[in-house]
Order: sequence, then C-alpha cells, then structure tokens
Amino acid sequence: MNEIQPSPLHMRGLTTLRRVAPSQPVTADRLGALADLPGFWEGTGFSLIARPDYSGRSENGFYLQLNLLHETIEFTSIGSPVFNRGSEQGDIAIYGVTYLHRVTDGTNGGALHIEPGMWLTIPATTAPKADASIARLGTIPHGNAFCTVGFVQHAEFNKVPEIPPANTIPFPINGKPPEPGSKNPYPEYDLAIPSQFRTNPVPAGIVQAMIDDPNQVLRDTLNHQVFEQGQTLKQITRLITSTAGGIANIPFITTNANTLDLDSVFAIETVVDALGNEFLQLQYSQTGLLNFKGKSFPHVTVGTLIKAF
Repeated sequence: MNEIQPSPLHMRGLTTLRRVAPSQPVTADRLGALADLPGFWEGTGFSLIARPDYSGRSENGFYLQLNLLHETIEFTSIGSPVFNRGSEQGDIAIYGVTYLHRVTDGTNGGALHIEPGMWLTIPATTAPKADASIARLGTIPHGNAFCTVGFVQHAEFNKVPEIPPANTIPFPINGKPPEPGSKNPYPEYDLAIPSQFRTNPVPAGIVQAMIDDPNQVLRDTLNHQVFEQGQTLKQITRLITSTAGGIANIPFITTNANTLDLDSVFAIETVVDALGNEFLQLQYSQTGLLNFKGKSFPHVTVGTLIKAF
C-alpha cells in the first residue's frame, strides 16, 4: 500500500522558519525611518556631469552635460525579515524596501538613468560595535554597483531649513574639495562663455546659480512653497549615507572614469498646504566623483518628488 510521506521540509522541522509578511502597522514599525517610503513618487530635478571627451578637441578633456529631469521612484516594502547570521555576535534581522528609480530628460523625454536598489534599516551591533544605521544599495547600467551606509536625522521645522552647498568644481583626486564660493577655473561651467563642450543649447530654466550650486534648486523649491504658495514644512527625516570607497565598477569604468565615492542626502518631508492638507515630499541631493585626467569631477544630481500613490 502506498503511504503519504511527510515532506522534506516537515521532516527537517523547518516549517516553523517560514518567513511571511506581518500586518502593515508591524511592517511600518520595523522599517523605522523608511516607513514613509513605500509607494510611487514623481517629480523633477537637475543633473550636472562632466563626462570624459575622447575626441581630443576639448582642451580640458571633458564635456559638461546639463539636464533638467523628470523622475519617478517606486518603493516596495520587504515585508519579511532578512537574517544576517553572526559568528562574533548573535544573528540580526534587517528590514527594508526595494526601489526602482527612473529618470528621463525633462526637455525631450529621452532616457537618462535607471537604478534598481534597496534601502535597509540595520540594528545596533556589538561586533562590530556600531549604532543602528541605514544602507542604500544600487546598481547602474553603466556598470556600477554601490553600497552606501549612514544614519538618520529627524527634525521638526516651521521654517525653510538650511541646505549646504553642493560643490561642482573639479579638484585633484584624493584632494580636498574647494571651499564654497570658490571660482570655477573651467570655462565650460560659465554660461557667459560660449563653449562647444557644454550642452547646447542650454535647456531653458537652467541658470548659472544652479551650475555653481545645484542645491539651489532645492532651496528655490522650498522657498516657492513656503513664501509663494503658503505651505508649511512640518517635519523632515534625512537619510544620510556615503560609500567611503564602496563602489564596484566594470574595468572600462575603472580605466576611463573611475567612480569610487557617492554621498547623498534623501530628505522625507511632511508638508502642509494652505488648506491644511498634509502630503509627503522627497528631496535629494547626491554627488558622485568621476576620476579621470588626474581630477575628481563631481556628478551632482538633485530632485524633488511628491508621493502620488
């Protein structure tokens, strides 16, 4: 007579280890500072990148590309825990979200960037001894994969917050970025000087102040909301991360425009409109350094997105 045999999982007693997603409130609690991310966000931004020019015609060896952006990011909760097994301390459970970031040209709709990745929330550990932290992991079809690690800042606001400047001036590899307000010696960055090695025509809406400091775009957005639309910035949660040399590149990238550093701040903002309605806004600023011809060329991208769904 044929007998029903227990499943291999049952025989090993592993059914109790099945990971399933808990209720939405429990998931949100486990996500911590990432709890407001899941959903669909849409908005606009600005990108500045000095990319290598192999033609030999550029005296400085690069072409300055300037783009206005249309952006979407979709975040999805990783509902179940991800266990990291410890050898020097007990196991830890990590929670997080996946994301897909799509960027198209805000002027002509052309494809510019696509980035699948994850944000993770990591508990405090004893080995290594570290406070609770966050991490951002992403892959880019140029042939880069990065892992940034950092921390969270929470703040209550009733005014426009200060946003420090973002440097766009190239500087020696492993050197110190120029002080804010320093003059950029490269004519490609000066809109008053015609250049065939800069986006031409410059998209309407891009002005010199944005090239000198792309974070001015974020300040202008907030000032417009607060002082012209009567909105109030109620709360900000900043996700601040850095690679500290944690980028893997394909050999072509390593040889031609080696990219080893990425710093970013993603600010989840609770905004109240003039009618008292709350909505969520995501502002970000990130700088990656492209290293070629003995210089680090900052690739700066900023954006403001609204949570739509």
